[in-house]
Amino acid sequence: MPSVDTNIVLNSFNPVTLEETGSIRLMNRMDTKYLFPVTLMPGLLERLSSSYRILQIDGKRAFHYNTRYLDTSDMLFYTQHVTGKLARYKIRFRKYESTGITFLEIKKKTNKCRTVKWRIENYSDVTALDENAALFINKHIPFNSFVLQPILENEFTRITLAGIDSNERITFDTSMSYDTCAGEKTELPFLAIAELKSEGYPSISPFIMAVREMGIQPAGFSKYCMGNALLRDVPKKNILKQKLLLLNKIENEYSKFNGS
Repeated sequence: MPSVDTNIVLNSFNPVTLEETGSIRLMNRMDTKYLFPVTLMPGLLERLSSSYRILQIDGKRAFHYNTRYLDTSDMLFYTQHVTGKLARYKIRFRKYESTGITFLEIKKKTNKCRTVKWRIENYSDVTALDENAALFINKHIPFNSFVLQPILENEFTRITLAGIDSNERITFDTSMSYDTCAGEKTELPFLAIAELKSEGYPSISPFIMAVREMGIQPAGFSKYCMGNALLRDVPKKNILKQKLLLLNKIENEYSKFNGS
């Protein structure tokens, strides 16, 4: 089967505006992630073009994101995640390059495995949270916000699809890179991460049908945890061994496709 150009496939989608996607922000939702070689992206997108519209802003359909994660010095949020603790939190500053706006975001994974997100427009200094940021964090988390510090930065490119006949969003993240505050860096050009965001487990979803046809299986993946595991000597790293092996497998598949 001949390869398909990603840009050609992206242009085959009908557009949806940022305002139109406001009705499906899904700040309280179910999330399901899928990991696969980026070389499968065009074929997967081609299967979805009749069932979803693509977010378009100022003529662009792929957007750069920059994220700075906050944690405690002993990596409390990281440890909560890798040990599978529910009612766990993640705190980050995320800059949306499409709009130039930065939000302070709190994500909570509830004990019912739902994801709840709160955010405010804010960009505090690297070394300290301002009063608004501290009040916002303390409102949503029973936690002293002043013990938080920047731990990891993450950049990626995102494509967002919105269902035409379904109340769901799908994001595709590629060109992943990480940078610690100490200067360690790594890039994952071979990886694509798709995430289905919906109010509940959809009984009928063109996306789920498409990934099943392509043999792509669901796989839990935290950008924050994996970035730390790739760059740091973090606690309980052995828990992430299977995820690290999956990344190696995907990188090998990518290399074979590209003949390297």
